[in-house]
Amino acid sequence: MEKGFKLQFEAQKNGELLREAISRQGISKKGLTAIKYNGGKILVNGEERTVRHILTKGDNITVIFPPEEFSEGLIIEHGKLNIVYEDDALLIIEKPPFINTIPSREHPTGSIANFLCGYFEENEIHSTVHIVTRLDRDTSGLVCIAKHSHIHHLMGLQQKNGLINKQYEAIIHGHLLQDEQSIIAPIGRKETSIIEREVRSDGQYSHTDVKVLKVGYAKSGEPVTHVRLKLHTGRTHQIRVHMAYIGHPLVGDELYGGSRELFERQALHCVLLEMEHPLTKVKLRFTSKILEPMKKIMNNDEMFE
Repeated sequence: MEKGFKLQFEAQKNGELLREAISRQGISKKGLTAIKYNGGKILVNGEERTVRHILTKGDNITVIFPPEEFSEGLIIEHGKLNIVYEDDALLIIEKPPFINTIPSREHPTGSIANFLCGYFEENEIHSTVHIVTRLDRDTSGLVCIAKHSHIHHLMGLQQKNGLINKQYEAIIHGHLLQDEQSIIAPIGRKETSIIEREVRSDGQYSHTDVKVLKVGYAKSGEPVTHVRLKLHTGRTHQIRVHMAYIGHPLVGDELYGGSRELFERQALHCVLLEMEHPLTKVKLRFTSKILEPMKKIMNNDEMFE
């Protein structure tokens, strides 16, 4: 039994080179090289063929990618994953706060990536970890994972073309003057920090839409606002930087001017992921409700009902 990821499809016309048919499936040059040199196969009607093979319409083509190995240094751990959706190509999970998506120097273990290694090992999934939509350590909510490098490549193309709809909800300091606004401001690395980002003229184009869901007050009496945010670009710390830029940092986000007197982490949760399935082209939509502790920042809890 083949352990590598399989891609199966039919030839669409007579006389086409196998190479051209494969190219239409979005397989990258890197992927094709891995197939050729690392133990993969390309079959036509069950027979191994080269990419120069001439196809007949209706031929059954099977591309078998070589099995993947876990990245060097990635420690295998067995921990709980809250799985929302899974098939042969994708895995959608809900990430809790206070856990890294991938390991860091400070936290080499206990990340989603570590637990994915354990999950893949338990279920004999011959893949390494491919995170499509990463969340910061303190941010909670939906995360998309590709179960093979080819799927990761296809999802990366969707991201590049703005076809993955990512939306978040947050609690921010203060009350906004506009119920809806777009923040279009370039983001780059702050010169005095290896972590912090800022709005700067030489930064990358960045676009965030902000919609007010409810205004209210914390139990301390401080004005706060519950907002919905849509990312049109995916810069590091984009939401956090943009909200601080307009003078309304996230509650709990000390790095960008928020206060932890009301909440022990940045009050940010990924509530929506919409995308096209990379293989079936079916539209997928996943939602997640913000967590109970975040609901309680505002004194008027009924806003979340």
